[in-house]
Amino acid sequence: MPKNLLNKLGLGKFFGNDPSNAESHSELNEDYLEIDTAKGELAHGSKSKIIIRPFVIEDFTDIKPTLDSLREGYTIALVNIRPLKDRDIIELKRTVNKLKKTCDALGGDIAGFGDDWIVVTPNFASVYRNTQTEDVEGE
Repeated sequence: MPKNLLNKLGLGKFFGNDPSNAESHSELNEDYLEIDTAKGELAHGSKSKIIIRPFVIEDFTDIKPTLDSLREGYTIALVNIRPLKDRDIIELKRTVNKLKKTCDALGGDIAGFGDDWIVVTPNFASVYRNTQTEDVEGE
């Protein structure tokens, strides 16, 4: 389409052909930032890999490193709840509820396997369920 026709229709500014806006058009071309997304590096400089990491929960306060790792988005947590289960069942329920709420907020998945383990995944992974895994239910 000819530039004059675009300008007559009032569409020149949308297609970069508005002569009255020549200086602001050049300013727009200068005000951009290139982001290199091909690097695939995290803030700490390592390549983004999925980490399967074990955690042992002996007390409710031990849950913080697990939650922090899950929030980063690259960790699948295998949580051993046996020490807390043996010591305080009320704290265990509180801990499992906190894990479940965080997992739900992140869009992840959570399941128990065996009597002593819970697996928590970020949103890109899910847990295969069969007779050996159980849904973890919050209260």
